[in-house]
Amino acid sequence: MRLTGEQRAVVEHGVGHARVAAVAGAGKTTTLVARVLHLLARGVPANRILVLMFNRSAREDFQRRLVEMAPVGQRLPDVRTFHSLGHRLTVSLTRWGALAPRRLIAADWQVERLLRQATLDVLEDGDRREMALEADTLEALAHFCGLVKAEMVPAATLLERLDYDEGSEHFAEAFMRLEALLAEHGLMTYSDLLFRPLRALEADAGLARRVQGFLDQAIVDEYQDINQAQLRLLAILAGADADVMAVGDANQCIYEWRGAHPDTMREHFTATFGAATDYPLSTTFRHGHSLALLANHAIAANRRRPDQLCLAAPGNPRTELAVEQGRAALLATLDRWKHAGRTLGEACLLVRSWALSVPVQLQLLQAGIPFRLSREDRFVFRLPLVQALAGYLRLARTPTLLHDPAHLLRLLEQPTPFVARERLVALAQRLAQTQHYPDRDDPLLAGLKPMQRRNLKRRWTLLCELPRLGNWAPARLLTHVIDSLDAEKVLKRAAARREKGEEDVRLLDVLVEQAGETRDIDAFIELLERPVENHADGLLITTVHGAKGLEWPLVVVAGANEEDFPHYSRDNPLSPERLEEERRLFYVAVTRARERLLLLHDGGDHRPSRFLAETAWEDCRQVAARLSGSVEGSASLMVASPELISRYLAAVGHAGVELAQRSPAVAEPSATYAAQPYRPGQWLRHAVFGEGEVVVVEGDPADPVIEVNFKQAGRRRLLACRAPIELFASERALTELAQGERA
Repeated sequence: MRLTGEQRAVVEHGVGHARVAAVAGAGKTTTLVARVLHLLARGVPANRILVLMFNRSAREDFQRRLVEMAPVGQRLPDVRTFHSLGHRLTVSLTRWGALAPRRLIAADWQVERLLRQATLDVLEDGDRREMALEADTLEALAHFCGLVKAEMVPAATLLERLDYDEGSEHFAEAFMRLEALLAEHGLMTYSDLLFRPLRALEADAGLARRVQGFLDQAIVDEYQDINQAQLRLLAILAGADADVMAVGDANQCIYEWRGAHPDTMREHFTATFGAATDYPLSTTFRHGHSLALLANHAIAANRRRPDQLCLAAPGNPRTELAVEQGRAALLATLDRWKHAGRTLGEACLLVRSWALSVPVQLQLLQAGIPFRLSREDRFVFRLPLVQALAGYLRLARTPTLLHDPAHLLRLLEQPTPFVARERLVALAQRLAQTQHYPDRDDPLLAGLKPMQRRNLKRRWTLLCELPRLGNWAPARLLTHVIDSLDAEKVLKRAAARREKGEEDVRLLDVLVEQAGETRDIDAFIELLERPVENHADGLLITTVHGAKGLEWPLVVVAGANEEDFPHYSRDNPLSPERLEEERRLFYVAVTRARERLLLLHDGGDHRPSRFLAETAWEDCRQVAARLSGSVEGSASLMVASPELISRYLAAVGHAGVELAQRSPAVAEPSATYAAQPYRPGQWLRHAVFGEGEVVVVEGDPADPVIEVNFKQAGRRRLLACRAPIELFASERALTELAQGERA
């Protein structure tokens, strides 16, 4: 097993705790397998070593490689996930009488049934009950209950700390009722596999001593993502004698919403276990210099991060970088990929949220390109909101659907009118039969609040109106439906978590934008309703969270727009902490690629993400070209961050490249940019498209439209006062640029 010097230092670590800061693609598994084999060869008994992996697939991969590398007949240590460790402890503590016997429930419907019961038990008001029983609210309650057990804090304290929207006031009380129901029925959830043993062990020092003293070595992978419950359980098991090796990357801490914290690798480790020897794994074996440089730039603005560079190994593939505007670039990239003899199964498209995958799905459907989703329930035609909106449009073209109770029910349910489904079923049947809305004193409407009555009456008015609007353009008709339903306000109110409401509203925007690209309403309806299934050999679409720990030859990051990635809104502005978390998420996204990375933003009214400018992608490409020898020359390279690049070059043994400072591209977004006098022949730099020459200036000189011929992105028309651009400051800058091109 060939190891680098950094890897060998980790493998041969001696006595005491250790922290290993490993960049993406640093060969952690190889290193940790070698570490385990080294410990065994040193005489540490296999049953005195515990290896903890982040999830089941990581555990299975590690175990397989450990078996392959170990000598035949070698006894191997326990390799577990935290949950499997918790299950083992639960069994032992139950056998000892410290925990009451309980049955694990794994099915989502079983958990949902208990959440419904807990909600009904703590809420008496009918309106609040109906809102609380909405699928999104129950999902948020489930997340809250899991987070209480991950953070190990009282439910009321956590609820006060979290920024939940209206409709979640009952969560702390519902959590307590859920705990009572679980105890009454002798049940437990996955969260309880850690929560129950930990509470028992922390409450009884004698019991804790019974599980201590069995370990000499504990190795924990993806340490940056563990939560408080996992950390405290590990501390109990390790006791005062076991050496703990924490392996992870604080730059890839993307699960703060589930209890992880970027400081876990640093301050929290020291506070829990004491002093540790620090080891870097700085060399990535995944991608080339261009992407390693881009990753370093992408995370540089974060304050809560390790002072560590990601360095490309000498034999890595050269990684191509591209930043493009518009979804047509995706089709062109996939076409070139296939013409190069590559398969779609080698590619992955990443999105910040599932709503951003909808336009991509529709585009791929139109183009006949096979794809697959990591979550099949996220297919566009399976989303209840999309099904309902397609149903409204369908009604405009097929008036006879007003007599179909099943169709009416779908339209009455989405977006929610905050009325019980049983009543909606009865109402849909009545409307389909009579084509007349019930009178105010009709028993069918009895007990409804004024808001509920207004929602239902307004919805029926819209349904009756739609058959007269069948000739409207798709975007106009869809916008009318959304406005008539007051859908944006309803979706925000129905979502217990603010981000979920914002994602639903973004889905509306995406659908309207897509509708605006066609004049054929029937074709648009057919597109929304087209049934498709996952294609095993198609392009994989998943979220960045779902891609953690994985890699592909080709990676496309779509939706790299302000407000989408990083995600924020006027009602939910970015705090410094949230911006850093979004930046870590972007870092994870870009470091999934091996051979090619394409960053896509939408254009139009969507401003490019500030993260695109922060990557300094053109600088990264030109430095990588100089390192590879594909571009020769001795002229200095104009870069935005010469200090960062100088550190990188020195670390990879190319300190002789001369660098010069240029002003950085615009990074912070604003509604407008300062007006400047533009004229043909000027050179400017765009935060996304790079350097280009102004060729046309039109319109109001104070707010012109300019056409720019970019060296990499071709000719683009821009609203100058809204584009993230800067003019070269002087003739000297132009001269230096020309010298660089001649070199």
